[in-house]
Amino acid sequence: MRPADRLFQIVLMLGRGRVVTARMLAERLEVSERTIYRDIQDLVASGVPIEGEAGVGYILRRGYQVPPLMFNEEELQALVFGADVARTWGDAEMAKAADSILAKVDAVLPERLRPALDTHRLVVPDTEMSERATAMLGEVRDGINRQVRLFLDYRDVSGVSTERIVWPLTLLYWGKSWTLGAWCELRQAFRTFRIDRIHSLNVLSSRFPDEPGKRLEDYLVCAAERGDRDRQDGQRDRRAVS
Repeated sequence: MRPADRLFQIVLMLGRGRVVTARMLAERLEVSERTIYRDIQDLVASGVPIEGEAGVGYILRRGYQVPPLMFNEEELQALVFGADVARTWGDAEMAKAADSILAKVDAVLPERLRPALDTHRLVVPDTEMSERATAMLGEVRDGINRQVRLFLDYRDVSGVSTERIVWPLTLLYWGKSWTLGAWCELRQAFRTFRIDRIHSLNVLSSRFPDEPGKRLEDYLVCAAERGDRDRQDGQRDRRAVS
């Protein structure tokens, strides 16, 4: 890594709102702590408002504006790939935002890096979701962002319909489908719903409370535990067959 790139990475890591030690910076950037101390001195001398001291840690003073971003080729490839996924598998507003991001990046890229923005080494197949599923995705995302309840008419794998009110917490993308992770008022438990099985949806005006045990972090813990149980059950089944 070039010294200039390393200095920029240090500024980014110190600007995340928490104290970072020289050891943490050295491990992340694969250099010695002595190099980090020297880099910190150089940044302070150039006017970057870094607070802290050796042995305690460093943090960037709140309100400091990080210089304009620059990307290497691998970062650009990741950015383009993510934007292509958003355009192909996201809702209309997400696709529009992806185009806007790439346009902003293209406007500031030096000429030598511009070909990397147009690379086709990683291709997201253009097998878009149905218009109905795309619209559902946008409404669900709006509900998550505004923290409001959703009324769902949901069809299970057998086509059986149930109506329920849920607290939308997160959207999970599985490569070919989206699922909604939510707290279900009908079942009084966390449930996961496939977006393409939502027959109809209404975004309600009432916000759901920030209630312990029903938050996003609780859903993620529950989902991880369920995944562990499923893996254990699968291992037992394979042992029984053998």
